[in-house]
Amino acid sequence: MSDNNPIGIFDSGIGGLTVFKEVSRMMPNEDILYLGDTARVPYGTRSAETVARYSFECTDFLMSRHVKVLVVACNTVSAISLSEIRDRVSVPVIGVIEPGARAAVTATKNKRIGVIGTEATIRSRAYFRAIKAIDETVEVSGLACPLFVPLVEEGWTEGDIAKLVAEKYLAQLKNRDIDTIVLGCTHYPLLKEVIEQVMDGVTIIDSAVETGKALTSVLAEGPLLKHSRELGKHKFFVTDSAEKFIAVGERFLGREIRHIERVRL
Repeated sequence: MSDNNPIGIFDSGIGGLTVFKEVSRMMPNEDILYLGDTARVPYGTRSAETVARYSFECTDFLMSRHVKVLVVACNTVSAISLSEIRDRVSVPVIGVIEPGARAAVTATKNKRIGVIGTEATIRSRAYFRAIKAIDETVEVSGLACPLFVPLVEEGWTEGDIAKLVAEKYLAQLKNRDIDTIVLGCTHYPLLKEVIEQVMDGVTIIDSAVETGKALTSVLAEGPLLKHSRELGKHKFFVTDSAEKFIAVGERFLGREIRHIERVRL
């Protein structure tokens, strides 16, 4: 595999763009292919069998485009089928759970960590296992916050509505003396400021940032880092109409989305 091959990133939809944003910021010369399975979003309410099948189809699509590394920018897939994806491909595969878990264990002072995410991610207890594997003495509290995703996609990431919803959900964590929270869904970084207001003084772990750091290390060790100093090329693929992806995605990224193609998996 050449270091000039692109990085492949996939998610159930738009949320993984927070991972894309961090990767492109940390490694601006890398070419990146991003696949959002917008026709079948959300994955968080699907059965494990369905999530696995969808994730394999996304994997096969990106592998057919000769990516040098695969980033699973979906907490639900990372929780359910990451190991099976690794068994299917010959390139490094990075999920979003392990990097976030490591950062949370490093950050906590009182060994009480909260994880917020979709129902499927929390139900899978994947963060619980990942954190406990690093330090079994840490107390982990999981909390599903299903309304956070539609809030983000509607652009309601600040103001009274976002704060009221966050206060309603996070009240359950306030009573547990948690000093660190993992954003266990790739949409949630866009609500980071609101979450920080509600959970004043708590350290927030952004899995998108931690995944970008992990990817940088994997490519450096490969060695698979691209050596060209030219800015990398980015291409986006979606499985449904591109209009909403562009509208919401440009808000996620803070820049124009070009080179987008609708595909069938």
